[in-house]
Formats: sequence, structure tokens, C-alpha cells
Amino acid sequence: MRGGLLTKLRDKIIHSALHLFEKHGYHGVTVNQIVQDIGTSKGGFYHHFTSKDELLFVIHDTFITYVLEKAYIAKNTYDSPTLKLRAIIKSFVQVFDLYKPHISVFYQENIYLKANYAELIKKKRDQFKNIIIETLSEGKRIGDFREDLSEDITGMAILGMVNWTYKWYKTTGEKSIDEIGDIYVDLIMRSILNEKM
Repeated sequence: MRGGLLTKLRDKIIHSALHLFEKHGYHGVTVNQIVQDIGTSKGGFYHHFTSKDELLFVIHDTFITYVLEKAYIAKNTYDSPTLKLRAIIKSFVQVFDLYKPHISVFYQENIYLKANYAELIKKKRDQFKNIIIETLSEGKRIGDFREDLSEDITGMAILGMVNWTYKWYKTTGEKSIDEIGDIYVDLIMRSILNEKM
């Protein structure tokens, strides 16, 4: 029971920080404001986070870890690079619905990440990028994808296209996140699949 209460408090701290960071910016929010917002003590805060810096890192790390884990699942589940890439893109798009506040805070406040935390985030982002580029290389090698495909540029184009979703996606929009994912998959796969297939 106690473990569940602690997890709930940790989630409340993160939820409050997301709201306050979005509204006032990272430097405009103190630990005192966070604990007052959720009605806990500083001790409760420091039981879960060593500092506000670590809290900012956890907010960033949460969605990056999710998308990386999904990419590894796709990589280990499918033999076909086409199916692998489809699954990676779909789960990548999903993150903009599942972790919309986290991503908003990431783009707004990531410059304030301490160097050690920034390095950990960069490492995971690079791993994700490399899985996409490796999948493109594999598809090209076995003839599923166009032989004139530039894996690096295509990989970066996919990342850029999907990452931009955070700027315009609204949960109340005309298309659901699943439908948006399908549109991205269709656009990307049409541009890279070998016409001979």
C-alpha cells in the first residue's frame, strides 16, 4: 500500500511540475510552489527527486524512454524492415498524444538541462535515430527500399517530420492520433519503397 502511495505522490509531483513549467517556465517555478500546489512537504519532494534539475530530466526521459522501448520492440519483433519501420513510426507518432505536456516542456525548457542529464537524453535520442537509419539500411540492402535512398537524410527527414507534430497536434483535432500515424506511414512508405515490389 505504501509503495502505491509513494508512486502516486511521485506522479502528482510530475503532473504539477508539467503544468507549472508550461505556464511559468522552468526558472519561474520553485520546489516550494510545486509542493504547495499538491499539498505535500519538501521532504515528500526530495524523497522522489534529488533536485528540480532531476525532475526536469525525468520529464524529458519519460517520453524518450517510451519511444525508444517501442522501437526496440519493433526491431526485435519483425524480420521485415517495412513492418519494422511502420511500427516505429506509429509508436513515435503516438507519443505526441500520450506525453503531450512532457514534450511541450521538453521543447520549451530543454536548454536548462544540466550537462550530465542532457548527455543521457542525447544518448537515447541517438539510439532511436540509429534504429531508424539501420532499418532503412536493411530495407535498402535486401531490396525492399529504393536503392538510391540516402539512409541518413531520410532518417533525419522522418525524425523532423514526426517531431514537428508537437507544434500543431490537438487532441480535439479532426484526425485521431492513430489516423495521423497512418498518414505519416503512408507518406513515408510511398517515398521509400522500391517500385519494383
